[in-house]
Amino acid sequence: MGVALITGGSRGIGAATARHLAQDGHDIAVGYRSEAEAAEGVVAAVRDLGRQARAFAADLADVDGTEGLIAAVEAQLGPIDILILNAGVNSPMQTDARRVSVAAWDRFMAINLRSPFIAARRVIGGMIDRGFGRIVLVSSVAAYTGGIVGPHYAASKAGLHGLAHSLAQMGAGHGVTVNVVAPALIETDMLPSDADSQAQLASRIPVGRLGRADEVADLIAALVRNAYVTSQSILIDGGMHPS
Repeated sequence: MGVALITGGSRGIGAATARHLAQDGHDIAVGYRSEAEAAEGVVAAVRDLGRQARAFAADLADVDGTEGLIAAVEAQLGPIDILILNAGVNSPMQTDARRVSVAAWDRFMAINLRSPFIAARRVIGGMIDRGFGRIVLVSSVAAYTGGIVGPHYAASKAGLHGLAHSLAQMGAGHGVTVNVVAPALIETDMLPSDADSQAQLASRIPVGRLGRADEVADLIAALVRNAYVTSQSILIDGGMHPS
């Protein structure tokens, strides 16, 4: 099995994905920005499953941070066969485009869209040469609806879909698949923690509840196992936005 790098791997969807991929026999690189203790907890959980794992700190808002992350993983664990681009920023919430600063726009684009491009650009050539690779980009239902965070978030997540379609064309025929998963309202610390707010959010979802990180991770793991699904954008949103 291969080496999987998961950006934003210290919590939520990223941490759940690390456990799922370890169960499938992959070694795990846990990318994180500042939560070293949480990242090491994920590493320990992966090692308990019998796989190698290491945590790697990186500031993905910086070009060198993304480049350095890829280089460090490859140096310490080997070539990256699976790239899960999950890291992202989604605050502050500002739905009025007139109030979104250029600085906020640039930060969201740097972390949510530019960093995935840099990371994918670095690894896809090696994947093609080796005849195997999986890239999964974690977007959001906001890419389809505009969402509740703001235009800067929605635009950065929508850009991932175009990036994935382009990368998928490169990889098709070389054993490399590229797909997008687009979750909505998943129980992570990115949502309000109080019960009233969560109940209000859940009321908007046809299935009647918030999603779970393990459910998103299960879908990501299925895409990693599947060699025939590529260039797809898959909503996992409890029926909020039928595709």
